[in-house]
Amino acid sequence: PGLYVCAKCGHELFSSRAKYEHSSPWPAFTETVHEDSVSKRKERPGALKVSCGKCGNGLGHEFLNDGPKRGQSRF
Repeated sequence: PGLYVCAKCGHELFSSRAKYEHSSPWPAFTETVHEDSVSKRKERPGALKVSCGKCGNGLGHEFLNDGPKRGQSRF
């Protein structure tokens, strides 16, 4: 339980309340803690490249419409 933060700068990214089990080996989240927790840029259809909103450290992707509920995204 708690907050997941950027390994580089400590900026708050995700809450354990938004974490869920997914078939990928990586932690999966439905939402960020703050609106400015991450920055996003389109990488390919259905996927956005995600970086720390404070320092720009690469965090992975947001997969659109791949969350646990219809219409939700997965980080």
